[in-house]
Amino acid sequence: MGDIGQFLPLLLIFVVAYFFMIRPQMKRQKDEKKFSEALKKGDKVITKSGMHGKVVDLNDKDFSCILETMAGRIKFDRSAISMELSKKLHTTK
Repeated sequence: MGDIGQFLPLLLIFVVAYFFMIRPQMKRQKDEKKFSEALKKGDKVITKSGMHGKVVDLNDKDFSCILETMAGRIKFDRSAISMELSKKLHTTK
């Protein structure tokens, strides 16, 4: 029983770290993947760098998209689209 008592605090730290750090990160990654797969032409989005634009084309081969901005059309990787900022854009209008 004494040997198990020594490992109990270490096990407890791992369990707490899993539920407060690892599991939420995995859920966020899953949600971001769903968001980037659900992008469609005409969606107004914001990139993680803060650029606003409208999706005009999607390429499934290299998982990229073309955004139309005030400056013209720019090709981005879909992972560069911010899920949180884009959702805020849609809820404020």
